[in-house]
Amino acid sequence: MRRPWPKRRLGAAAALALALLTGVLACAPSNGSGSGGGGAAAPGSGGATATGGGPGSGGASAGSGGAATGGAPGSGGASPNADAAPPADAGADGAGNGRDGAMDRSLNPDAGGGPADGGGGDLAGWNLAWADEFDIDGAPQTSNWRYETGFVRNMELQWYQTANATVSGGILTIEGKRETVANPNYMAGSSDWKRSRQNAQYTSSSITTSGKRTFTYGRFEARARIDVRQGSWPAFWTVGTMGGWPAGGEVDIMEFYAGKVLANVCKPNGSTCGWSSVTKQVSTLGADWPNQFHIWVMEWDVSKIDLYLDGTLMNHFNVADAVPSGTTNPYVARPVYIIVNLALGANGGDPANTTFPVRYEVDYVRVYQRP
Repeated sequence: MRRPWPKRRLGAAAALALALLTGVLACAPSNGSGSGGGGAAAPGSGGATATGGGPGSGGASAGSGGAATGGAPGSGGASPNADAAPPADAGADGAGNGRDGAMDRSLNPDAGGGPADGGGGDLAGWNLAWADEFDIDGAPQTSNWRYETGFVRNMELQWYQTANATVSGGILTIEGKRETVANPNYMAGSSDWKRSRQNAQYTSSSITTSGKRTFTYGRFEARARIDVRQGSWPAFWTVGTMGGWPAGGEVDIMEFYAGKVLANVCKPNGSTCGWSSVTKQVSTLGADWPNQFHIWVMEWDVSKIDLYLDGTLMNHFNVADAVPSGTTNPYVARPVYIIVNLALGANGGDPANTTFPVRYEVDYVRVYQRP
């Protein structure tokens, strides 16, 4: 299927590296398969129904799984520099709200976003470690992703399910839908919000590399178009695999809610995060900004985390400032996994008057690392 807009292609060397990685890894036997574990309940939230790890500014859900080594041809694969994936034990999130009114979702060939190098600076000195170009139609590749399911965190409105994430024409689309789904974990009179709701009125998807791929340091990049209408809460973020949330850390490379895009780094503080957060109002970025694809980047090393939007530095964070001296720092030599999700409600606002579906479209997700 022909892509209706130009994709920012990998350079020749990176494309060759990806082809070699996926070819070799696709032929290699798998040394395990990711499987979702039980969800860890947030304080006071009761039992969780999530099957996997993920973000949550009010609760963490845990996931476990073995490392999958195979990458489907064309869909990405892990390089020898990428970490083997240990069981993920927690996650935490943020992402959101927006302007109301109908979105122009036309397939505009000029709906680009970002400079030619794709975000936060020159790619010289970076080697492609892993990527998913979403070039295989159907469901997201199981060698790279697994799903969260059910009610997961933040008292959001959506029921996460697999059906809302599809790949077509080189684009991953996560659709938020207004539809009723019965909650199989419903318990009348329960004080746990995940069990007290008899039905969900909305559905969406959340995919994560937890139990599949993890990375320590690097350049994390995604090109995406987000829906900024009321109720929409998309995010592209990373969560540490060690120590639970928030001790394991969280970086929101892209988060949107309340009419603004955010670039956040969690500074663990007991059972919550103190945030290094920088925001931009979408209304200041131009009338056509919501209709375009944009490039979000995190560049992370032992000393700093830099978060970029379309090549402009949004948040510079000194890793040493994450925790008090003498405390385990979640951003020093510790692996993270990636989450791509579209939440509805909560921080996103009430979607009752929004015309559905709400869409989060992702062109690619790439991770580069230093040699």
